[in-house]
Amino acid sequence: MRFLPPGAGPRRPLRRPAAFTRRALLVTVCLAVLPSGVAQAAPPPSPLLKIGRLAAASCPEPPLIDGGMPRTREYLTAAMRCLDRLWSAPFARAGLGFRKPAVRFYEEPAQRVCGVRWPANAAAFYCTERATLVFPLTGGWIEGRTDLYPLKVAAHEYGHHLQSLTGVRDDYEARVRSGRSPARQAELGRRYELQADCLSGVFLGSVRGSLARTEQDWQVLSDALRASGDDGDHRTHGTGASRLRWFDRGYRAVSPAACDTWTATPSQVS
Repeated sequence: MRFLPPGAGPRRPLRRPAAFTRRALLVTVCLAVLPSGVAQAAPPPSPLLKIGRLAAASCPEPPLIDGGMPRTREYLTAAMRCLDRLWSAPFARAGLGFRKPAVRFYEEPAQRVCGVRWPANAAAFYCTERATLVFPLTGGWIEGRTDLYPLKVAAHEYGHHLQSLTGVRDDYEARVRSGRSPARQAELGRRYELQADCLSGVFLGSVRGSLARTEQDWQVLSDALRASGDDGDHRTHGTGASRLRWFDRGYRAVSPAACDTWTATPSQVS
């Protein structure tokens, strides 16, 4: 198992909670223990990368806060419907099997979820073995926010579901089991995570025209992505610059074909 971590329209008020810190942003996770080794050669092209450009889609955001009351469950439920609808159509056109992920909401982290202990410091994550997206309805990643970051996090975790559907995860885990150095382990994990960042960009690029967001909203999201990078000896998701770069690739291309992190140079997945 693995523990992971320009629109236009009417202006929405932007508010950063007091807990809007670098640590609060390091929340996008995926279940499992970070693996071992990146292979010297890239894997065969995934069917995911053969999906063409996505059509513009409508995904109006409900308010995260309405009348002073949090509406996180309603917001995330709407986001999941959009993600299911947007990704099912291109999968069908490409002749790929598609199934919706299960979704579970928690008012706060539980002792156990998906058969394991709740991962430390985790907010939203994807249970790979049970194809389940898990969303706490509290925490710095979503509570009290009015920016686009919660939608990006939801789309990132959904990206892990797409990786599972198309065999990317199976190939990733097989390469992990082949056994490599710790440095290769970390690099392989970043390739996996940065691809999910890119896929989240594809989603937001497809629905951007329906989001009542300003240029400032998108700049705030860029700042949040830069701040969400990890540092130190055990880096799982990539630097802030790398995370923003891959998100932007997907956002601009609106196609999974832009999300080939597996053939990128090591410096591109730092």
